[in-house]
Amino acid sequence: MSSQRQRVLDLYKRLQYLGREYPGGPDKFRQKCYGAFKRQSTETDPGKVEKAIALGEYVEKEIVALYSLKKYRAMKKRYYDS
Repeated sequence: MSSQRQRVLDLYKRLQYLGREYPGGPDKFRQKCYGAFKRQSTETDPGKVEKAIALGEYVEKEIVALYSLKKYRAMKKRYYDS
């Protein structure tokens, strides 16, 4: 159980770090992230906790992809005239 708790805390910290440059603003992202974790805080079933962790990791990958796309578009706009 403690390893799951550590994974959840680590995921929360990573999401908070990624939320600094979120398009809606870091405060909005922080509130949504906090609310999502708060809703799941009473869950004790290990299977459901694993599913929630997997979903959080998926969201983390999507945010990273969003930032990569933003970076790519900025570079394309900077170097290519279209």
